[in-house]
Amino acid sequence: MKPFLLAALGGGAGAVCRYALTLLPISGRFPFATLIANALGALIIGFLAGCASRLDGFPADLNLLLKTGFCGGFTTFSTFSLETVTLWQQRQFWTAGGNAVLSLAVCFIGVAAGQVLAGLILRR
Repeated sequence: MKPFLLAALGGGAGAVCRYALTLLPISGRFPFATLIANALGALIIGFLAGCASRLDGFPADLNLLLKTGFCGGFTTFSTFSLETVTLWQQRQFWTAGGNAVLSLAVCFIGVAAGQVLAGLILRR
C-alpha cells in the first residue's frame, strides 16, 4: 500500500505544480506552459536519475515519490501531444512542428543537464 501512497502523493504535488504553471501570465498561440513543464520535468528526472546512479542506497521510496509520482504528475506529454495535433488540425503546421521539435530537444537537453548537475553536486 505504501508505494501507491507515495506515487499518489508525488503525483498530486506534481499536478498542483503543473496547474500553477498555467497561471503564469504567458499567452499566445505557442503552448509555452506545457514546454516549460516538460523541460523542468526532464531536468528534474535527469537530476534524480543522476543522483540514483551515483549514490549507493538511493532510497527507493524517494525515487518512487519523485520520479514516478512528482515527475509523472508534473510533466505533460499527453497535453503536449494534444496541443501539437490540435495545432496541426488548425493548419498551423509551422507552430505544430516547432512545438514538437523544440519540446523534444529541450527535454533531451534537460535530462542530460540534470544528470550533469547531479554529478557536479555529488562530485561523482
